Amino acid sequence: MPDDQTIESMPAWMNERGEAPLAAFDGAEPPAPGWFKWAVAQAPERSFVEVLGAKIELLAWGERGKPGLILVHGNSAHADWWSFIAPYLAEDYRVAAISLSGMGASDWRDDYSFETFAQEVRAGAEAAGLYDAPVKPIFIGHSFGGSQVFYAARKYPQWMRGAILVDTGFGGPPPATEGFRQPQMRTSPNRVYPTLEAALARFRFMPPQGCDNPFIADFIARRSLKRAPLEGGGDGWTWRFDPQLWSKLDRTAMGSMALEESLTPLVHVFGENSKIMQRASMADPDGLLQGLSKVIIPDSEHHIMVDQPLALVSAIRALLVGWP
Repeated sequence: MPDDQTIESMPAWMNERGEAPLAAFDGAEPPAPGWFKWAVAQAPERSFVEVLGAKIELLAWGERGKPGLILVHGNSAHADWWSFIAPYLAEDYRVAAISLSGMGASDWRDDYSFETFAQEVRAGAEAAGLYDAPVKPIFIGHSFGGSQVFYAARKYPQWMRGAILVDTGFGGPPPATEGFRQPQMRTSPNRVYPTLEAALARFRFMPPQGCDNPFIADFIARRSLKRAPLEGGGDGWTWRFDPQLWSKLDRTAMGSMALEESLTPLVHVFGENSKIMQRASMADPDGLLQGLSKVIIPDSEHHIMVDQPLALVSAIRALLVGWP
């Protein structure tokens, strides 16, 4: 997530690492441990599936016919946020990840909705062969992606045998006093940086937090960027996501979700120190998360796959042994 649309000023609880996790590396790749190098070396099958007139990026690992998992990323993110998680699940599962429209390498739309995103996730699961297995797939979504999974689980329980939400809150955006900026109805394009080094130095997490694993931040950030023309000539680098996505998104569908009884087994995995979850526990007027089974990941903030990736893998694998 670039800083030019997220943070007005550094809050008191945000440490220096969270302010610019990649700036000190001057464009160089941070050293990475062996487990991470192995994971990202397991190249996924990369393709696109057309959904309602837009090309949707699809990644897949593992053998067709095995039980399926579909992974959905957070706001302004992309499918490669799962590329160092999925290989550790692919021995026993057929695993797929999509980039929702307006993000990653997927097409942008004139408007977005929870229903459209649900159809994209379903189409990605079908195209990846997740319904070839004798059991229906499990949907897994982080943050904003968890909201899309929650919507699909409530409206289309027949699509899945269970859903895992990863640090998903429904309390709305926190106030600026907590280090956030309210979503803006943007009309301007994303900033274009003259060099890759300059763009990487502007990468931040939203909500702002520290980063003990800069090699993960670097991997994610590089795949969040694309080439773009610079004003005055030449090419630079800009963010892949649609800067107007939030203003184009119809969020009214979630309003009725609290009134519907869930027919889908749901579990919520979240970070012990997540600012999103700390706020959601006090700002969940509709009770959307009430009654869900919970798994807490110690020493983790909102971006669990960045903070505690192997713990997240272990939690998912342990859940799938006997659940749902």
